[in-house]
Amino acid sequence: MQAGVSKRKQKPSSSELSKRLTELKKTEEKEWLTEVSSVPLQQSLRDLEQAYSNFFKSCKGQRKGKKFKPPRFKKRKSKQSARFTDNSFKLYPNSNYICLAKIGDIKVIWSRELPAIPSSVTLIKDSADRYFVSFVVEFSPKQLPQNGQSVGIDLGITDFATLSNGEKIKSPKPLKKQLKRLRKLQRHLSRKQKGSKRREVARKKLAKLHAKISDTRNDFLHKLSTKVISENQTIVLEDLHVSGMMKNRKLSRAISDLGWQYFRTMLEAKSVMYGRDFQVIDRWIPTSQICSCCGFHSGKKELNIREWICLNCGNSHDRDINAAVNILVAGGHSETLNGRGGRRKTTAKIAVAIEASTHPALEQLSIFDLLK
Repeated sequence: MQAGVSKRKQKPSSSELSKRLTELKKTEEKEWLTEVSSVPLQQSLRDLEQAYSNFFKSCKGQRKGKKFKPPRFKKRKSKQSARFTDNSFKLYPNSNYICLAKIGDIKVIWSRELPAIPSSVTLIKDSADRYFVSFVVEFSPKQLPQNGQSVGIDLGITDFATLSNGEKIKSPKPLKKQLKRLRKLQRHLSRKQKGSKRREVARKKLAKLHAKISDTRNDFLHKLSTKVISENQTIVLEDLHVSGMMKNRKLSRAISDLGWQYFRTMLEAKSVMYGRDFQVIDRWIPTSQICSCCGFHSGKKELNIREWICLNCGNSHDRDINAAVNILVAGGHSETLNGRGGRRKTTAKIAVAIEASTHPALEQLSIFDLLK
C-alpha cells in the first residue's frame, strides 16, 4: 500500500451520488428512473446526506439531544413524499389545479390562499392513502397587539391544561375513545394472509383510524394553542420530562395520548410568529408543593390529592390551579405573597398533629376550625 493513503472510506456527497444516479438511468435495469422527474430524486439524495450528517454528528457528541439513528429505507406502505423545486411545478391563477413535472395537472382543494409565491411544493401520501400538498412560502405574519396579559399553564392527565386564571381544559383523548375499535381492527389485520387483497383492505381501515385519532389530537392542540397565544402576551410553561414519564407503564398510554411536547412546540412557534413572550421554567421547581399565597413548602403529595390546605396561612388550594399560579410566578410575571413572609408560622406541635397537608381538604376543615 502506498504510504500516506488512509484506509478510512469517506461517505459520498450528494453531488457524487447525483452523478451515479445519472449513470444508472442509462442502464437497462434502472431505466424506469427516467419515468419520474429528476427533481424529487435529487432532493432525496440531499435529504440522505443531511440524515447521515446528523447521525455522525450525534455519534461524535457534536449534536445536542437524543442520539440519532442511521437513516433507513422507507416502507412502501408508510408515509411517502416528493419535493418539487424551481421550475418543476406550476401554479395556475384562480384555478384548483397545479402542474407537477412528469405528473401533469392535479386537482387540489385549497385550505387557504397562498400569501406569496411558493419556492417548493411537497406532495405527501400518508399510510391511509390520503394525498396532501405542502407549500414553502416566505411571508411576514401580522403581529398581534400587546394586551399585557400573562398566564401560567400546568399540564396534566385528568385535565389537559389548567390555567393560572382558574380555567381548566379537558382533553379529547382520541386514543382512549377509539381504543376498543383500534384493537378490533388490529386483530382483523393480524388474521389476514400477507400479500392478500383482504389484508390490504384491513390495513387501510386501520390506517384511517390512526389518521382520525391523530387529526383529532392535532385539531385540539392547534385550536388551544391559538386561543392561548391570542389572549395572552406572556405564556409560561413547565419543562416536563416526558420521555422519563413515559417509562411509567401505568401512565405511558395516557401521556402519549395527550401530546404535551407537540403542544409546547406549537406554543413556541406561534409565540415567535405573533410576537408573544414564551418561557419555560425549570422542571425541578416544586410547583405542586408550594402555597401560591404565602410560599410555604408543604412537601410532596400523592397524585390522588387534588385539594389541600396550607398549614401556614390556612388557604384551601386546588392542586392544579395552585401549580399553574406558581408556574406563572416562577416566570416572574405575577405578584403574589410568595417571598413576602406570612404572619403565621407553623409550630412543630401543629405540624405533627395534622401530619402534612397531603390529606383531602374536607378532612382538614374541622382541624383548622379548632386551630383558629
